[in-house]
Amino acid sequence: MGDFIGAMGMMSIPLIICSFVAIAAIVSLFMTLKKNKVIPEGIAETAQKLAKSGKVSRAHIEKIREGSMLGRVLATGLESMNQPRHVMKENIEESGRHVAHLMDRFMIALGTIATIAPLLGLLGTVVGMIEVFSVITDKGVGSPTELAGGIKTALYTTAFGIVIAVIALVFHRYFRGKITDYAIEMEKAAIKLLSVTQAPTPAARRPAPSAAATAKKRAPLQTAGQVA
Repeated sequence: MGDFIGAMGMMSIPLIICSFVAIAAIVSLFMTLKKNKVIPEGIAETAQKLAKSGKVSRAHIEKIREGSMLGRVLATGLESMNQPRHVMKENIEESGRHVAHLMDRFMIALGTIATIAPLLGLLGTVVGMIEVFSVITDKGVGSPTELAGGIKTALYTTAFGIVIAVIALVFHRYFRGKITDYAIEMEKAAIKLLSVTQAPTPAARRPAPSAAATAKKRAPLQTAGQVA
């Protein structure tokens, strides 16, 4: 391994930094996107039951908020349940955007590594080929050992950059899919809570009497008045 890194020369430093950043981002995303930290089992049902009961206290809200990202969104909804529907919806959406940013926090670093690692490898290739042509210019083609050094630098840096980029890209796609799935589940839970807390009253759901029915009710009164 030491020979491999030594063969890359100065280009090994940025590539090693990229590999450490990629590993740190991957580990952080694994810790951040654990299911029990994002969408704990039963938290959506608990929030809906509280909303239906109408007995939501500050302690209940804080208990739901703590420990999970979905809890933050649902707690915001419970805080706004006595406000108009559009206000509650806006508050939930704003909280959802904050949570999405938290989930996306390390994705930028991972995506950046997947993009720049091959470019650094390509830069190492260019540096290695410059060394090869410098040797050819100074000593001609009669020194294969020195020529091999430049070629080795070119090949090793390219290979190392591609390996880092492939690993970073694979995990980036994996975590992107996971975040998308979580976002959909959180949206469904928020919509259910919104429908529970902002459901129309029975009086509002009862259809208004039609004009024909009203006319029929008035007709006997009018007839009685005419007879009198």
